[in-house]
Formats: sequence, structure tokens, C-alpha cells
Amino acid sequence: MANARLVAVVATLVILLEVSTCAVARHHGKPDPCSAEDDGSMLGTLHKHKKPGHCPSPGGGGGGTPGIMTVNGFQKGEDGGEPSECDGKYHSDKTLIVALSTRWYAGGRRCHKPIRITSKQNGRTVVARVVDECDSNHGCKDNIVDTSQAVWDALGLDSNIGEVPVTWSDA
Repeated sequence: MANARLVAVVATLVILLEVSTCAVARHHGKPDPCSAEDDGSMLGTLHKHKKPGHCPSPGGGGGGTPGIMTVNGFQKGEDGGEPSECDGKYHSDKTLIVALSTRWYAGGRRCHKPIRITSKQNGRTVVARVVDECDSNHGCKDNIVDTSQAVWDALGLDSNIGEVPVTWSDA
């Protein structure tokens, strides 16, 4: 009986080690061949339907990855705090920009890339550019799409609500 427990403990440790190794590899491996290589010309474009493509959206399925959208101030002196991680600059809240939770920010691999954000409340979609990380190691939940006021406006949502369910995908 003791041998069976020992085998179970060792097997569990091996599985945990494999999972953690895979997570590290994802953050330090080669760039994702399915990531957007867009020039940004789609920024601000409202879409009713997703553009078909050969790569799956981050969440698997056609609806994109579920997340919670919050409003952030990207200008100097606002609640966003420091300059953005991608370029070390502050940005106007009138531009369509976003900070993604740490795992989605992917060590900066999504910097300056467009993402498509869809409101689960009204179905409207907008494309915004990733400029920052919402640091999940320092208080940001791991499912946050933290956007400028312009994104809320483009989606026809009231930012005073604070949080709304959305889906997002690489554009």
C-alpha cells in the first residue's frame, strides 16, 4: 500500500513538472505563427462577423477568448500609473488601445498587435492595439482586457459599469 502511494505521489509530481515546463516554454518559445502580423490598418473598424482564418482564436472556438473588460487611463497622471510596457509612453484615452493580463500579453509578443474585442452584451466589435500589460503578478486578475475609454465608446458601452463580459481574439 505504501508503494502505491509513493508511485501516486511521484506520478503527480512528474505531471506538475511537465505542466510547469510547458507553461514556461509558451512564454519563452518561438513566436506564435498564428499571431497577427497586421499593419494596424484595421484599428477602429467595427465588425459584425469574425474574419475566417486558418488559425484558431486564443480560446478555441469561433467566439474568441472570454474575458472581463475594464476601463483604464493611459494618459499621464491617470489610474493606469506608469507609461505602457510596449513603448514606455503614455497614450491618449481617445485612441483604441488595450492592456492585456500577463498570460495574454505573452511577454510582450502581442505589443502593438491589433486584437478584436466583442461585447457579450450587445455583440458589437472593435479592433484595438495592445500597448500594455495588466500585471497579473501585482493585482490584475488573469482574465482582464483593460481598455481605453475610446474602446468603451466604440462598443456603445457605459464605462461607469466598471466591468463587462467580452471575448477577444488576435485580429
